[in-house]
Amino acid sequence: MKQYLRIGCIVRAHGVHGAVKLQPTTDRIERFRGLSHAYLEERNGAIRPVEVSGVRLLNDAVALEIAGVDTVETAERLRGAYLSVDRAHTVPLPADTYFVADLIGCDTFDTAGRRYGKVTDVVETGANDVYVIENGKLMVPALKRVLHEVATEEQRIVFDAKVLSEVGLFED
Repeated sequence: MKQYLRIGCIVRAHGVHGAVKLQPTTDRIERFRGLSHAYLEERNGAIRPVEVSGVRLLNDAVALEIAGVDTVETAERLRGAYLSVDRAHTVPLPADTYFVADLIGCDTFDTAGRRYGKVTDVVETGANDVYVIENGKLMVPALKRVLHEVATEEQRIVFDAKVLSEVGLFED
C-alpha cells in the first residue's frame, strides 16, 4: 500500500503572493480545512514535506499558501505537482469504501476461481465507480452485489461470478 495518498494537483499560481490553486483529487474538499502539513510530490517524483500556512476553499478548487512559496514565479514552478498526505493523516473512510490508490494494482478473481487481471484504473461516474481491469479488458461497476470480497491489504478483489456475468463489460 502506498505511504502517501494524493489529495490534489497544483494547476497554477493563485494571486500575486505565491499562493497556488489546487484541483482536489478527494471527494471531501473540506478535508483541507485545518491542513497544516503535507507532502509535495514534484514532477520529477521527489517527495518533500511542506508546511501549509493558509487554505481557502474556492467553488471547485482550493487556494493554498505553502511556507517558502511567496512569489508567483515560485508558485508557477509547482504547476503539475501533487499534494499528498501520509496514511496517518488521511480522512477516515466509511465502511465498504476504499482509497483509489489502494485499489489500483489489486488482482481480481471471481467466486468460481477465474482470474481477470489487475485493476489498472478506477473511473468515477457519479452513480458508482467502475473498476477497469487490465486497461479495459474488463470493466466492473463497484456495486455491493458484485463485490464479494475487497481485501486491499492483500491486493485482492473477488467478484460474485453470477453477478459479474450480468453487469461486467468484457472486451470481447
